[in-house]
Amino acid sequence: VQLQACGGGLVQAGGCLRLSCATSGRTGSIYTMGWFRQAPGKEREFVAGISWTGGSTYYSDSVKGRFTISRDNAKNTVYLQMISLKPEDTAVYYCAADTRGPLTGGRLPGKFNYWGQGTLVTVSS
Repeated sequence: VQLQACGGGLVQAGGCLRLSCATSGRTGSIYTMGWFRQAPGKEREFVAGISWTGGSTYYSDSVKGRFTISRDNAKNTVYLQMISLKPEDTAVYYCAADTRGPLTGGRLPGKFNYWGQGTLVTVSS
């Protein structure tokens, strides 16, 4: 499975961005897709996840109500719509795929075995 993330950029606090993650290869083996982020000097943290088939979603408390994860199975693409962005949302954002399953709902980076290259989101105050 190959993952290609894009859509990052510079935005003012309160603004919005939409990240995309295009998947290719053995996408039929995906159980869960997730978005993670890593700020300078900090560990990678879970942001949002979605079941690839059922579409159920789950979020970290820090982004719940502001971020929305969705997927378009026809396009093999996962999105992260971000609104009301805050300076503390500044990080490199990674999309990730879990093909080992079978349980969905994972929040730990180790649960995901494929990763995209990351896209930088910078929120200015």
